[in-house]
Amino acid sequence: MYILPAIDLYEGKAVRLYKGDYSRMAVYSDNPPELTGTFRACGAEYLHMVDLEGAKDGSTPNYAIEARIASDSGLKVEIGGGIRSEEVIKRYLDCGVCRVILGTAAVEQPELLEKMVGMYSDKIAVGVDIKDGLVAIKGWTETSSLGCEDFCARLCEIGVRTVICTDISRDGTLGGANRELYRGLNERFPLDLIASGGVSTLEDVAALKEMGMYGATIGKAWYSGAIDLKKAVEVAG
Repeated sequence: MYILPAIDLYEGKAVRLYKGDYSRMAVYSDNPPELTGTFRACGAEYLHMVDLEGAKDGSTPNYAIEARIASDSGLKVEIGGGIRSEEVIKRYLDCGVCRVILGTAAVEQPELLEKMVGMYSDKIAVGVDIKDGLVAIKGWTETSSLGCEDFCARLCEIGVRTVICTDISRDGTLGGANRELYRGLNERFPLDLIASGGVSTLEDVAALKEMGMYGATIGKAWYSGAIDLKKAVEVAG
């Protein structure tokens, strides 16, 4: 299982939200590219990056920083947040991003998702962000009418391979991963599932590995010192 340290970007800074609440934002670094050396030294191969500003309005205000990290970090970078057109997807892949994550676009523009999966295969992932059992969109500020399992079934039909699933109620809380949610999804769907939100202990990491998850993102738990990233990578194997 892969451990993906996370960088959430807002106004050029690495931040974390509490349960997706933009009014409850903590800034952890004024220089996000500097973080990547530490991640690499801890044994991480991948980086999970989200443009929080873009997620709300569909723009790419942090693109310069994201492109620099993708080209210079030595990590395999996946990125989401505000990516809602073929042009922007191509722009990110051309700058060295290994995987583009569609969220709002996957819900509202299924024809775009299908076309992009056809063109780029496993370089296209989908973020399935869950709020009260439904898929949230637009930086978690709105909720769609789609249920989590129905949406995942649709993604499998389209040919999506990788899904980053976030339990918003756990995100940024250090409250532990929603193991029941991930176990159920992993047993039902032939997807490479990445657990996101609340992963905060080595026990979480071990449990997710045991159930066969493809990966787990670690954000606030590392920034706050609750988890040793190097040990998490070792436990994940």
